[in-house]
Amino acid sequence: MSTNTASSGPVWDWAAGHGPVTGALSATTGCLAVATTGAATGMPAGWVLAVGAAGAIGHTISSLRERLSARTIAMRSASWLVGAGWTTWAMTTGPLTWAALGSLATIGVGIGATARSTLLYEEARELEAIAADERQVARELSAERRAIAAEWVDRVQRVCNITLRVLAVEIWPTGTGFTIDAELPPGGTTYDRVAQHSAALSADARLPHGCTAVASQGIHQGRVLIDVTTVNVLSEERTYPTNYTALSIYTGIPWGYRTNAEEICVFLREQCALVVGPTGSGKTNMVHVILAGFARTTDVLTWVIDLNAGSAGLPWVRPALNPTDGTPVDGVRPGIDWLASTHEEAALMLDAALAIGLRRKVAYQDLMAERNTDQLPISAKIPQIMLVVDEGAEILTSTDRRMKDLAKKILEVIRMLRAMGVRTVLTALGATGSVLGNLMIRREAKARVCLTGGEVEGMDLSKVFPGSRGLRVNQAPFKGAGFMGTPESAAALFKNWRILPNQIREIVHATSDMHPTLDTVSTEAAGDAYTHRWVPERTAWMRDATNPPADTDSQDGQPATGGLNLSALRPGHESPEEALARKFREQIDAQFATFDAPGPDTGQPSSGGLNLSALQNGDNAARQAALALLLAAGPQGTGASAIARALVDEHGTTRQTVVGWLRTWTADGTAVRVGTGTKARYVHRQHAPDSPTEG
Repeated sequence: MSTNTASSGPVWDWAAGHGPVTGALSATTGCLAVATTGAATGMPAGWVLAVGAAGAIGHTISSLRERLSARTIAMRSASWLVGAGWTTWAMTTGPLTWAALGSLATIGVGIGATARSTLLYEEARELEAIAADERQVARELSAERRAIAAEWVDRVQRVCNITLRVLAVEIWPTGTGFTIDAELPPGGTTYDRVAQHSAALSADARLPHGCTAVASQGIHQGRVLIDVTTVNVLSEERTYPTNYTALSIYTGIPWGYRTNAEEICVFLREQCALVVGPTGSGKTNMVHVILAGFARTTDVLTWVIDLNAGSAGLPWVRPALNPTDGTPVDGVRPGIDWLASTHEEAALMLDAALAIGLRRKVAYQDLMAERNTDQLPISAKIPQIMLVVDEGAEILTSTDRRMKDLAKKILEVIRMLRAMGVRTVLTALGATGSVLGNLMIRREAKARVCLTGGEVEGMDLSKVFPGSRGLRVNQAPFKGAGFMGTPESAAALFKNWRILPNQIREIVHATSDMHPTLDTVSTEAAGDAYTHRWVPERTAWMRDATNPPADTDSQDGQPATGGLNLSALRPGHESPEEALARKFREQIDAQFATFDAPGPDTGQPSSGGLNLSALQNGDNAARQAALALLLAAGPQGTGASAIARALVDEHGTTRQTVVGWLRTWTADGTAVRVGTGTKARYVHRQHAPDSPTEG
C-alpha cells in the first residue's frame, strides 16, 4: 500500500497575521465576494454599511487598547468604511463592471500602501519608546552614580583628609557593590592614604558586617580604585560548581570567589602557593577545593603528602580502588596521582620529584631550544607536578630529625624545579613568624590564602600579606572565608566553595578521562617507587581500619614497636657524633668506672616518676656523651651552653640538665671549673693544669 505524499510548493502559515499586501488583498477580495453575492441575491445595501461601521468601531477600540498612534487608528477605520462604501455602490450598480473592478483595485493598492506606511511609523514609534525608556534608565543610573560619587568624595575628605576627583562609578553586575575610579590630588598622594583607612571608611558608610571598602592601585600611580561591597556574600554557603569543565595550568584554576561573587583564579605554572588556616577555619575543605581544581586540569598531576594518615588525599583515591583487594576500578583513575601518608613514602615521593626535575633538565634541552624558552613547555604530554603538602609549613619548622630530612627535600624542590614544572602548595595552621620565617616560602609562595574563620590568635595578616593595608580578621568571621592574594589580584576578602565527599566521588569519576599520564622520561627517572605506588600491598592501609599506615622511627625502615616513642628504644645507624661519644664512653668507663649499672631490684618503690630502663639508659647515654664532649674539649674546656647545643638534637638535653651534670662532676673531681661568671668554663681532669696525667 503506497502512501500519498504532499506535492512540493509554497508553505502557507494560516496562523500568521496579515501584512500590508495580504491584508489589502484579503480586504478587496472580501468586498468583491460580498458585492457579487449581494447583487445576485438582492441583499439590502444598508446591511453592508452597518457591518462596515461596526468593523471601524471595533478596530478603533482595539487600537486604543494597544496604544497605537492616531494615524494607525484612522487608517484602520477608513479601510472599513471605504470597503463598506464600495461594496454598497457595487451591489446597486453591478460589481463586475470595469468601473467597479478598477475602483476596487485602486482601493486595494491604497489600503496596502497606507498599511505599509503606518506599520513603519509604528515600528519607529516603538523603537523611540524603547530608546526613551533606556535614556530614562540611564538618567536614573547616572543620577545614582553621581550621588555615589558625591557621597564618597565627601566621605574620603572627612575620613582620609584628601579630596578625590571621581572619574567613573561602575555598578557590579551581581548587584553586590560598586567600584569607584578616582584621581588622587596632586602633591604626591598615593593610594595608600585611602587604603590605610579601609576600616574607618567602612564604618563611616555603615556597611554590613563582612562588607568592606578596599582601595587598590589604579591605572597609574595617580589613580585609585575603591571597591565597596554592599551585600555580604561571604555569610552564605555555596557548593563547588558542578560544571566540571577542563582546565589548564595556563588558564588559571578557580579557588573561590570574591565579595563581588566573581571567581578568583590562581596561576601556578611558575609560583608556589601557601594556605594558612587554624583548626576549624575550613582549611581541609580548602585543600579539597584545590585538589578538585587540579583534578580538572589536563596538564597537571597532583602528589599529596599528608602525614596525618593521608586523610586529605584518601577521598580522592578510594573511588578508584576496589575496597576488597585494592585493584583498580575499571574506567576510573584516582583524583590524585600519588598519596604519601608516612615519612618513608613522603621521602620516596620527594626523591622521585627531585629525580624527575633533574632528569628533565637534561632530557628536554632540545625541546626547550626548539620552543626558544628556558622553561619546560608544560602540556598533557609533559604534565606539571603539583606537590600538595598538608601542614607542610610545620614540617619546614620542625626540629625532629626525620622532619628535617623532609623539609630539606621540600626546599630543594621549591628552589630547584620551577623551570621543570614541579611546584608546591603548602598549608599551615597559623600565620606566625615561626611558620612564615623561611625566606624560601615567602619568596616563592606568591599565591597566598589566609583562612580566618574569625580566629584572632596566631593570625598576623601582615606576615602573610606584607604591605597590604586595611585587612582585619573580624572582616571574615565565617568558616571558609578569609583573604587571598596573588600576583594578579591584590589581597582581599574571599570565600571558597563547600565540597562534600559525595561530590568528591562525582568529580573523580567525571574527570578520570582528563588526567594526563607522566611522560616516559619522568617515569623512568622516578623508578619503581612511582610505578608501583598503587600496588595493593602499598595501599593495604587504606582498606584496613585496624591497620594504620606503617610508619617507622628509624632510618633503616623498621616499623616502630609501639608504645612510648622513646629515643632509647629507637634502633638505627649511628651518626658520627654518636660513634665518637660511644668511643669516649667506653674509654671513660674502662679507665674511671664512671658508669653505674642499675642495681638489683630490691622490691622497694622508686623515689618518684616512671622507673623506665629505657629512660635510664637514654639519660645515661646523654650524660656520657656530655662527658665525652668535655674530654674532647681538651685544655681549653667548654661550657654548659655548648654541650647542650651539641646534644639537643639527638638527646633533647637542656642546658639546665647539663649545668647539673657539670656541678656534680666538679664536686667529685671529674671536672675542674676555670674562671667565673659568664667566662666560666669546665675542663676535664685529664687536661686540668694540676692533673697528674697531664704532660
